Amino acid sequence: MVVFRWLVRLTTLAIVLGVVVTALFYYVFSRSLPDYDRTVPAAGLGAEVEILRDTANVPHIFASSDTDVYFGLGYVHAQDRLWQMTMLRRTVQGRLSALFGERTLPIDRLMRRLDLYTLAQSSVSAQTPETLAALEAYAAGVNARLAEINEGALGRGAPEFFLFAPSIAPWTPADSIAVQKLMGLQLAAHLEEEVLRARVSLILPEPRLADIIPDVPGAGVAALPDYAQIVPGTVPGLRNIRVAMDPLSPAASRGLGGASNAWAAAPSRSASGGTLLANDPHLGFSAPSFWYLARMELASGGQIGGSIPGMPVLLVGRSADLGWGLTSAYLDDQDVFIEEVNPENPNQYRVPTGWADFRERQSIIEIAESDPVTITLRWTQNGPVLSPEDFDLGTVTPPGHVASLAWTVLNGQDTSMSSAMAITRQKNVRDAIDAAEGYLAPAQNLTLADSEEVAMKTIGYAPARNISHQSQGRLPTPGWRGENRWQGRLPYADNPEFIGAPGGILGNTNNKVTDEPFPNHISFYYSDTQRVQRWERLMQSRAVHTRESFIEGQLDTVSPTARNLLPLIGADLWFTGEAAPAGTPERKRQEALTLLAEWNGEMNEHLPEPLLYAAWMRALQERLIRDEMGPLASEFTHVEPLFLERVYRDIDGAGVWCDVIQSAPLETCTDMARVALDDAILWIEETYGAARLSSLRWGDAHEATHDHAVLGSIRGLRWLVNIRQSTSGGDNTLQRGKTRGTGPQPFRNVHGAGYRGVYDFADPDSSVFIISTGQSGHPLSRHYDDLGELWRRGEYVPMSLDPELARAAAIGVTRLVPR
Repeated sequence: MVVFRWLVRLTTLAIVLGVVVTALFYYVFSRSLPDYDRTVPAAGLGAEVEILRDTANVPHIFASSDTDVYFGLGYVHAQDRLWQMTMLRRTVQGRLSALFGERTLPIDRLMRRLDLYTLAQSSVSAQTPETLAALEAYAAGVNARLAEINEGALGRGAPEFFLFAPSIAPWTPADSIAVQKLMGLQLAAHLEEEVLRARVSLILPEPRLADIIPDVPGAGVAALPDYAQIVPGTVPGLRNIRVAMDPLSPAASRGLGGASNAWAAAPSRSASGGTLLANDPHLGFSAPSFWYLARMELASGGQIGGSIPGMPVLLVGRSADLGWGLTSAYLDDQDVFIEEVNPENPNQYRVPTGWADFRERQSIIEIAESDPVTITLRWTQNGPVLSPEDFDLGTVTPPGHVASLAWTVLNGQDTSMSSAMAITRQKNVRDAIDAAEGYLAPAQNLTLADSEEVAMKTIGYAPARNISHQSQGRLPTPGWRGENRWQGRLPYADNPEFIGAPGGILGNTNNKVTDEPFPNHISFYYSDTQRVQRWERLMQSRAVHTRESFIEGQLDTVSPTARNLLPLIGADLWFTGEAAPAGTPERKRQEALTLLAEWNGEMNEHLPEPLLYAAWMRALQERLIRDEMGPLASEFTHVEPLFLERVYRDIDGAGVWCDVIQSAPLETCTDMARVALDDAILWIEETYGAARLSSLRWGDAHEATHDHAVLGSIRGLRWLVNIRQSTSGGDNTLQRGKTRGTGPQPFRNVHGAGYRGVYDFADPDSSVFIISTGQSGHPLSRHYDDLGELWRRGEYVPMSLDPELARAAAIGVTRLVPR
């Protein structure tokens, strides 16, 4: 009994201590929860700013001057997303290792070499007076929140600052421009594509290279020379030499760069008689989302839409007169150059006229719990010199050479911020297109709608390349040859432009938008050849469209890829084979084929067929390419629809991929389809353990992973900070849920529409929008994930510009008053 009593006492004590510690932690961490209903004295204001919070926690910002409105936007961004903003700034500065140690040293090395922050600092002077005033006011608003945190002991501003160094430097205008440049790195795609194309060309002949990395269908182009002919001495590199991708890395893996959907309807195709615009830009998922909803009342009128914390502009959204949306243009704005180092002087490299000195600078990287590291930054006339580990550049760089990068983001007089802000102040699509001329990078397709017209314009710096360029920008080329070097910028007027589409509808799903030949081609690589097929069908299936039909388009989960590939690949398998006992591989194959034969291609989270299809296509591609490509096959992490179609239609002899070159028998494409299906079923059973294939759920595999980049992998915290949602869609559906493609859970949904908006200019206040998590970045806030469930279910919240409605529905009013 004595032992029992002591056990009871110790257990009770442990419970009490646990409750006390939990309460203490909650008290400390909750100190940084914002109070949205208060008056705050703030230095730097010209007059009072009123910030109304609606039920979705969207701030509506009112003031007597534009600068005070931008002050308010900076304040609310810091109020809700301070940790996210400081992490974006640390990333672009190359200062992550001061917090996270050697884990993030490769990221910091890359960011220092790109030198984006220095370029952002020099770009401040290039901004228009209006933009500079807005940047300064925005920075003052952020700093006002920092002062409030320090003076009021508000829990360091965010819980994460209790785990890492809490010092926060004041925000500056250069920080906002740097965040925009960092977004350019997250959306970049051509560098990795160039390197991969070069690596594959070293081991495959030209016809087979065109199979696995085909040009987007359209106007034909001449075959490329072998990379080994362009850069002699390069040794095929089958294995990667770069370090594994870190969750904090701003550089997206291949296939996970920028993507988006946007489309618009003219009054002639709208049931309401007004224009319509839908936009859902795609980025990697995170908690909180990259997007932050806001409304600002400016002298030019009200604006409402999606912003990125750190930038004083609504990148997507609408005013009373104009709606604007963005999709990644996939403009070829990057070129890799192979620079020959002088064997007699390693401080020089070859140029067209002989040898030139590298421009150099030393840079010191502070590392937590370790000594600082000094690296030497180098530049050539073409751009910064990157490390062999960066983007696997070492696999395509011969001995005695280094790789440099030309990229439109690397501009020290970048006026993109001024242009982006000017677009939002325009009243019609034509003026908005004119205002976009100063926008440089990252290149976007700008979709516009005013009360009468719709338009789309590719905006961004399009490099002028020589017609004699050795690779036409698709492979790394010698940097000392003049014909490979950039020759300035193509005229803005030459960028693709569509005003008042003849059919009344225009749009973009990251698909090819022009058939112009090189060098006016825009790009040879686009991320979409599939979604556009479904979009065209949906748009042409109705004589007129409504807000609801545009929403249906954004939420459409039918895969055109599945509809195209399954009849082709399974042509000789449907309803074949002899009767087989239950539980045998033959019987399971027949069950899977029966399910897929009756499926309409809808990637619904509650169905088993999407998982069977996705696993089958993945296993099939692996079977087809592994023997020819060896370890390099692992670079193709997602199914390549054009490749599979070329193989199974035997285009230009592509059917040879079906034969395993190391084996004596001659395998057919039907053989490969059969064994790949068996592979897929076995993998599904081992991974999900379903007793019957019909009981599988796509949503169990296709879970959206909004993970906290820092705390999301820590046991005991990830359940609090990570947001997981069962989702429909897939790699090639309009409701795009791009899968991870790697690891034990390759079908996790990691990249998609973090923002959705649909605007109806017949009744602008009926427009709607949503983001994929919540407005707050504080895990203890009820607004951390409150919009996420609406987003998952395909629901939206109103985006009205009616000030009286905002005041009537306000759940909190913050007043910033001059100190």
